[in-house]
This record gives sequence, structure tokens and C-alpha cells, in this order.
Amino acid sequence: MIHSLDALKAASDTIHTIAVAVAQDDEVLCAVEEARQLGLTTAILVGDEEKIRQVAEGCSIPIEKYEIVHVPDPVEACKTAVTLVREGRADVLMKGLVDTAVVMKEVLQGGTGLRTGRLLSHVAVFEVPGFDRLFYLTDAAMNIAPTLEEKKHIILNAVEVAHALGNPDPIVCCVCAVEKVKAKMPATIEAAALAEADLPGCQVIGPLALDNAISAEAARRKGISDPRAGRGDILLMPDIEAGNVMYKALVFLGKARNAGIVVGAKAPIIMTSRADSHKSKLYSIILALQVAAYQSKENKA
Repeated sequence: MIHSLDALKAASDTIHTIAVAVAQDDEVLCAVEEARQLGLTTAILVGDEEKIRQVAEGCSIPIEKYEIVHVPDPVEACKTAVTLVREGRADVLMKGLVDTAVVMKEVLQGGTGLRTGRLLSHVAVFEVPGFDRLFYLTDAAMNIAPTLEEKKHIILNAVEVAHALGNPDPIVCCVCAVEKVKAKMPATIEAAALAEADLPGCQVIGPLALDNAISAEAARRKGISDPRAGRGDILLMPDIEAGNVMYKALVFLGKARNAGIVVGAKAPIIMTSRADSHKSKLYSIILALQVAAYQSKENKA
């Protein structure tokens, strides 16, 4: 089982190809180049070739190591990058200098996108100081107010990521404000229903307040007898607002290292933000490559 993001980097041993949509982004290209130098990936850069070359020169990136597909229009560049993934020429899709909505519109296009019939969701992997395991936070970026059925899909997407990182039976904690079912708090009702649902490849417990999800001592003090309490791996947030606050609190207050990808499509999707650190972008690439390698093995099995 992978317990840290550095261990994730060390565990990556299969080279996969990334299709970068609107690749004329200095931070994205620098992260891709570092991953290439580590021997982890190749990349196809889709976008305005002149601008891509200018950015690469400014960052001292050996552009001759990359294939460039000249598509200056951002929408068409996203379509082309999605096509490269759909046709198997690339294993991972990455957003460059373009709005997330533009990329996702092409990903979700019926017949030409990357739909699988699964709900797409965001999974962030956090390495938090003081803890001996990785946390999988979901969903902080895609689904605003997921229904009970959508939360099942969100859980299973996160479970796939945990499996890809060597955790065969992750504990999923449905995080709420309290650890008891309250009629006036719908998230607690859904958490209890999820704990009773038959979701493969994981163990689901809830509702749990955050302290009882991550700290066995806190769970003990509150009299929670379930031995899984306090040992959560996957933290299911009740909605995007809670997820987004939790994500940013971990990064900016907790100084946690992190990576994040969108899953549920035909391939992992890297949707980094301009506010993300360089390391976060690099770890997101490595996480996507690890998940792509896992999916490839599962498809062949």
C-alpha cells in the first residue's frame, strides 16, 4: 500500500502518454517536463504551436522531446486532445490554459467524448502531516449537491483510486456535522443509507463527524464502538461546499501535500488550478498515470 506521495512517485514504473489540451501554459508544461525527466510519461501537446514553443523556450524545456499538434482554437484543441485519448493515442487527459468548463464539455459529448456511463467525480489525495496514511477526499470540485445514488458512484470512483494505490479495502467515512442520524440533517440520513448499501471493494461507515472519521482516540472518547471509526481512508463530503472548504483548509492551513484527478471517464483527467503548487501539479500527473496503469491492468484481466 502506498502511504505517501513520494512513495507514489517511486512506485510509478510504466510510461503513459498525456494529451495536454491548450498546452501553452508554463506551469503545466513545467510539471509535464519534470514527469518526463523522471521517466514517467511522454506527452502530446495540443494548442497554438508558436505559443507552446515560446513557453517551452522561456522555461528551458526541450520541446523536441514532444509531439505538438497545432490547433490554435481552444475549443478545437480540447476536442482534439479528447479524441487522442478516446482513440488510445494517449492514456490521460490534462487541462492546460483553458477553462475547465470548455474541457468538460468535450469530455461529456455523447459519441465523441469520454463518457462511460459512470458519474464523473473529483478525487483528491492528501498526505497530511502527523498521519501514517493517505486520505482520499471526494468530491470537492465536480458534483455540487450529489444525491444518494450519485454518492454511491462518487464512493466507487474514489475506491478505484485507492485500489490503484494499493489499498484493497479502503474504509469510507461519510462525513457529516454529527455522528448520529438527525431527521433535520439529510446528509446524516444518506450516510446511514450508504453504510447499509452493498458497495464492493470497500467498507462504508457513517454518519461520522470529521474527528471521528480520522482519529481513533476521538471516536473512543465519543463512545463509538465500531472499530473502523477513526481509521477512515476515503472521506466522502456531504456536498461541494464542505468538500471545497475541507480541501483548501488542508492545503492552506494544514500544509498538506496533495494531488487530484477527475475519474469516471474513459481515462483519468488532470484538472489543476492556477492556485495549485508546482508539486501538486506534478503529483496530480503521477496520480493520473498510476490510475491509468491500474485501469489498463484491470481491463486486460
